[in-house]
Amino acid sequence: MAEVKRKIVIASVLKPVNDTRMAEKIGQSLATEGYDVHVIGFPATTHTPGLTSHPLPRFNRLSLQRLLMPWKILHIVLSLRPALLIITTHELLLPAVILKLLRGIRIVYDVQENYYRNILYLPAFPRVLRPLIALYVRMKEYITAPAVDHFFLAEQGYAKELSFPGKRFTVLENKVKLPETRPTAERNPWQLLFSGTLAETTGVFHAIDIAVGLHRLEPRITLLLIGYCARPQELSRIRNVIAPYPFIRLTGGDTLVPHPAILSAIQGSGAGIIAYPYNESTRNSTPTKLFEYLGLKLPIILINHQPWIDRCAPYAAACVFDSAHIDAENLLSALKNQHFYFQEPANVRWADEEPRLMQAISHLLN
Repeated sequence: MAEVKRKIVIASVLKPVNDTRMAEKIGQSLATEGYDVHVIGFPATTHTPGLTSHPLPRFNRLSLQRLLMPWKILHIVLSLRPALLIITTHELLLPAVILKLLRGIRIVYDVQENYYRNILYLPAFPRVLRPLIALYVRMKEYITAPAVDHFFLAEQGYAKELSFPGKRFTVLENKVKLPETRPTAERNPWQLLFSGTLAETTGVFHAIDIAVGLHRLEPRITLLLIGYCARPQELSRIRNVIAPYPFIRLTGGDTLVPHPAILSAIQGSGAGIIAYPYNESTRNSTPTKLFEYLGLKLPIILINHQPWIDRCAPYAAACVFDSAHIDAENLLSALKNQHFYFQEPANVRWADEEPRLMQAISHLLN
């Protein structure tokens, strides 16, 4: 008689069912260990091998439908009857507690962001409302914390910033997972890359300024912007800013970009730009693309944030710029003359996190 696999559901409201962390990293790692893994999330054009996907109906980010999605997810999870539910957003805390009361399902809260700081310091909400919304979310996290069996923290810094997990947490950083067979691209030494979320808060306009300055000195320089922009007004601004510059291309924008396409762009570029303006919300965070660039040994044009500089320094992976005064001549000289990656970067791959993930899941289910 075949052994019945333990069922685990990973659920999100806004993350797509093929999300890199939710599906490719945590989901596939668990499936490889023999668990029956189901992923609930926003619809996507592709699905992750080895997992069962449950796409939600399409909805706008600011809509009544979005408010109803957590309860739609509650219904799906009730029908699946998993042994363990991993939620990836504070929006699912209350439905998760209800599920625990009804079915005794064990709950893991994968804390991917410090929502309190994000809401307070980023421009997603009107300034006057930010403290109230941030306080509401943080209170919800504190009130529901006793019902959560375990917490995953996506950043080492969250262990210092957050107190509601107590000691029931495992840090699982967003390190890069490189598939065994992945698309290879010939590296274009003159192509600069800005990948991931396209927003002022992630430094996309700094990246454009850098590319324009370098192109004036070296006309072969180009820039590829690849990723998703969640705010239509900001996407319109990006398109208007790059319109006069034919050497800047945009891929994605209003559509999600599959992760293999991101990896292919990294492999095909000469340098990647990490240019987050300083913000309290990201002070103790490490961008996922920093792990991706290090893992694929892509030279980095890096904003002068000391923790990120320290992570790159052992491998000579980056040339550093000051956002207040972008010195294009020095950057171009560094790109041409610096010997990048004289040794292999260490501790940047998802495989380093997998043992902690498996230990935590085994403890919860046994």
